[in-house]
Formats: sequence, structure tokens, C-alpha cells
Amino acid sequence: MFIKFKEVIIITCMSVIKELSRVLPKGIVLTGEENTRPFECDGLSVYRQKPLAVVLPENIDQIKQVLKICKAHKTPVVTRGAGTGLAGGAMPLSESIVLGLSKLRQVKHIDVENQLAIVEPGVRNISISEAVASHGLYYAPDPSSQIACSIGGNVAENSGGVHCLKYGLTVHNVEAVKILTIDGEELILSRKDKGLGLLALMNGSEGLLGVIVEITVKLTKTPDLARVVMAGFDSVRHCADSVSDIIKAGIIPAGLEMMDSFAIEAAEGFAQVGYPLDAQALLLCELDGTEAEVQAELDIVLKVLSGASSIKVSNSEQERLDLWKGRKSAFPAVGRLSPDYYCMDGTIPRRHLADMLEKINELSQKYQLRVANVFHAGDGNLHPLILYDANIEGELEKTEEFGTEILKLSVDMGGTITGEHGVGIEKLDAMCHQFNSKELEIFHKIKAAFDPEALLNPGKAVPELHRCAELGAMHVHHGQLPHPELERF
Repeated sequence: MFIKFKEVIIITCMSVIKELSRVLPKGIVLTGEENTRPFECDGLSVYRQKPLAVVLPENIDQIKQVLKICKAHKTPVVTRGAGTGLAGGAMPLSESIVLGLSKLRQVKHIDVENQLAIVEPGVRNISISEAVASHGLYYAPDPSSQIACSIGGNVAENSGGVHCLKYGLTVHNVEAVKILTIDGEELILSRKDKGLGLLALMNGSEGLLGVIVEITVKLTKTPDLARVVMAGFDSVRHCADSVSDIIKAGIIPAGLEMMDSFAIEAAEGFAQVGYPLDAQALLLCELDGTEAEVQAELDIVLKVLSGASSIKVSNSEQERLDLWKGRKSAFPAVGRLSPDYYCMDGTIPRRHLADMLEKINELSQKYQLRVANVFHAGDGNLHPLILYDANIEGELEKTEEFGTEILKLSVDMGGTITGEHGVGIEKLDAMCHQFNSKELEIFHKIKAAFDPEALLNPGKAVPELHRCAELGAMHVHHGQLPHPELERF
């Protein structure tokens, strides 16, 4: 009897769910529209897709069982952390299993002497610092979403934060990871291993190469003192130039953040921490270390910033936290001013910060869309927030075109299309602008070496070569599965 291809898919899907439900404890496997709807997107909520099922394992053995069953049925697996990603990296496919790691949230071991902690992937970023605070230690990378995002997701996206200039991105603060391959094999990738550098490869791999089940992170000694200098400027260029001037003066601040006037207004309206509303641009510069070190660096920074229109220095720990509160609240603050906003993420050389802001302003006028700019200025990581209304026909498409132009400009200025948010589904087209076909072939070969049947988060991060070749004629259907290679079945 002839069975149509679609019917084969339905039978396969039912078999996968039945087998998962049989081998896993009750409550681990979630099915049905109501139960799976919360997992249909990550922080890039404009794209949504309900998965076949969601599995929330409680230990590594259960994860191995999930991978074994999914491989046997050739069912894609989309690993998910806290769902705070902003590039669609955790968006499921319709016939995929979402493997949620939120229940693996143990801080397994703290090594105070060697300043290390071994944690499970579901541990929230800020929970690591909370767990080691009594030892005078903390975990340095601090994304704005640190109260919610998980360390496993941080590794998958190579997240940064306001303190990454001095203390590095996630890749610089991870000593080892334990992963499961699609075959269920355990691999430990360590900084101590010489040769291929697979640990660095796993940071930013976006769930394409393996399932991260344990992370050993480097802890940092809590500084004796930290102070923030807040400087307001009458021009964006003066503020941007001051970023380079601080670095040229031999200072590597713990944090060096820049906001334009729109972002200042939004953040102050939300956090009410005393940002100068008459400034065209704002610079937050944090210095930390011993009291003597901080004072010496502060003297230099204040001299460099002497031309600013306003300067304020934090005089207490609470004041320091308040000044950062405005910056870390920038995303939700902007969200209060518009029905929707689109958060971009690119990186450029510091010397081009002012040029990029001018270009973004020109594009804002071209597309008639407002933009609030929030930058990790010290390392040139851009986060333009484009405001739009998805209820207005064509405005989402216009917003995405705007964002793509920013990413292409980032590459043309000597930068890259992402600094910490990853590629996911959002930046597949922009990948074609940054990398040539031979480079993309290498990416695909790496993927195939770990996952020959492309079952781990397929269709994300690395575009198919035909996509880049046909990009000009390709139609993107907004609001649904936007990329042909995601339509696996």
C-alpha cells in the first residue's frame, strides 16, 4: 500500500513522542499546543514555530535517551536554555524536539583556591556570582539579561556584557565544557588541551555541534573598589572619540558604555538614576582595582574627559549600581516607547563608532524609523534598537532591511555581523555578506564532522551555499519559518 510522504512524517512523529514518553518519567515530555506554545520562540519573538514536543530532562542520562531516540528517527533536536536569545537560535522546527535544559541548574562544585566553579547549563548567569560571593569571587561576563539567561546559553552564543572589555567574553572565562554528541558520547573539551582548540569552537556554536551539559567557569576576585564616571557630551563624535582617547591613555576600564540621546531619554525615564537629558551622548566608564589603582586611573580618565559637558563620579557602591541600572535597563526602557523594537548586534573597530552612528542616523531618516543606540563602546559592539509597529503592514520588512544595512556596514567598516547575540536565523543573509563560499564550506564541514545527519539545530547560523547564490531573488515570508533550509521535512 502506498503511503504518502506526509503520512510517513506523521507516523514518525507519533513514534518519537510515544517512545520518548515510554522511556522518560512522567512530566518530562510536553505535547499539545497549550504546553508547547511557551517554547515556540526565543527573544526574537517575531518568528514563531510550535515544535513536535518539548522535553525537559532532569539529568544527563535522560538527555542521552532523548538523543538516542531522536537520532534513530532522524528527528531534529533544538537545544534551549532560558530562551533569552535575540537571534532566533532556539526557535524550533515543526517536526523537531525542543530539548530544554532549564532543570539542570546545580552549582556542582566551587574551587576557591583555583577560582573555578563547575555548573550545569541551566544555572542562571547571576546565580554563579551569588553562589561564590561569600568567597570574595564573582563571574565576570554580565549580559544585560544576566538575571534570567543561563550559562549554557551564554556558552552557545559566546555572550558578553558591560564588563567584557577588561574581563573578556564567555570564551575567555570558560575553562572546560562537557558535551554530548548526537550519538550520546560524552566529550570533555578543556583549555588545557593543546591542538585543535575545540573549547573555543564550542563557544558560540549555537547548538549545532553538541549539547552542553556541564561548564567549568573561571571566577574573578571581587575588586577592592569600583567607581563609575558618567560623562555627558554635546556631540556624538566627541563622545565616540573619547572612547579611543581613554584606551590610548593606557586605561582598560572594567566597562566602557555609550548611549545616544534617545537611549538616554528612554533609560532615564525608566530607571530615574540622574542621566543628563540635555546630552547628545553619554559615556559610562567603570574603573576597578585597589583604591590606589582606581584613583590613579580616575585622575587620567577625568583629564581625558575634561571637555565633556557634564561629569559625575560615583561616590558609593549604591551610586555605582544605580548608574549601571540605567544602562542595563535600556532594552526594556526602549520597549516602553514603541509597540515593538528590533535589537541589532554588530561589531566594528572603535575608531569608526562616530561614523557608524552618523550612518545609522541617515538610515533612520531613510526608513522613517526611530533608533536608540546602546553600545559596548570599548570593544565596538553595537546594539541599535530599531522601533517599529508590527501592526503596520510592511513595517517589519522595512525594519529588517534597515537592520541588514547596519550589519553590512559593520562588515564594510572592518567588523563583523555579531558580537554576542549569535547568527541564529536572523543573520543568515548577512553571513553571505561577511563570508565567501569557501569559508562557508569550511563551516559546513565542521558541522558535518560533529553532526553528519544535521540533526542538531539544523538551518541555523550557517547559510546553505545556494542561499547566498540566490539571495537576490529569494522571498522571505515574514512571521513564519523565514528560511527554506529550516523546512527540513
